Amino acid sequence: MRQGSLYETLFQIGTLIFAIIIVHASYVTVIRPNAELIQEQQNVLQQTDENFVPERSVFIILRDFEQETCIILMLWAMSIIGMKAGHTLRQRSLLDRTLIQVSDGMSILPEDARNYARPVQALPEKEKEYLLPRALLAGLHRFQSTRNIQDVSNTVKDVCETEADRMETELTIVRYIAWAIPSIGFLGTVRGIGTALGQAYQAVSGDIVGVTVSLGVAFNSTFVALVVSILLMFLLHQLQLLQDRLVLDSQNYCDEKLIRHLQVPERDSEA
Repeated sequence: MRQGSLYETLFQIGTLIFAIIIVHASYVTVIRPNAELIQEQQNVLQQTDENFVPERSVFIILRDFEQETCIILMLWAMSIIGMKAGHTLRQRSLLDRTLIQVSDGMSILPEDARNYARPVQALPEKEKEYLLPRALLAGLHRFQSTRNIQDVSNTVKDVCETEADRMETELTIVRYIAWAIPSIGFLGTVRGIGTALGQAYQAVSGDIVGVTVSLGVAFNSTFVALVVSILLMFLLHQLQLLQDRLVLDSQNYCDEKLIRHLQVPERDSEA
């Protein structure tokens, strides 16, 4: 578990650095040069033709620092979501395997629990850390020690609920990013409106180019932030749905493949 946490931390740091490098390089080499060129052309046409209506260019919409930050955070969050989705899908693959070798009509007695646990214990170390093997082993060990089926059911349920809480906690950073992106967009709005107010004297004299550019910064930053936030929240909810299904399906697997086959001898029940 510690190695997994260390890997996730290094992965998050590495993907953030990679996203910063890729996005900033794209802005420096492609987006901002094209945006400045298009903006200059539109300014010239706007000054010579009062009826000219500038077209909304993708480069101009994306050119400011707020939009760059939003895209960096979006790529960072998407990489984290992708990593956790892949981990969840690998855990789901165990649900298609027969980890407890028991068929319909067979019963598992407390003294047989150790034998049934051996195939699960023989799994690779990485797979043994998944939810389903941990729940099965916890249930079998509990059955062997307490000889009580209800205790097994409670143990499996506790393991699944603990895993659900852990996965929920690990998504905190993604939720923070999803909250921060609209906030950054609003900061761009405030910056753009503030700059436009500072150039109001130019608009009074007839030069509205500076004001329109500043207002464009305000609206574009909010627009990009909201679009990115909507996309990110959709992916986050899909990941949560995938994780919730994993927990529920793992619990159902334990009920069908383990708990319903457990049987306590009559002498133990009477005791």
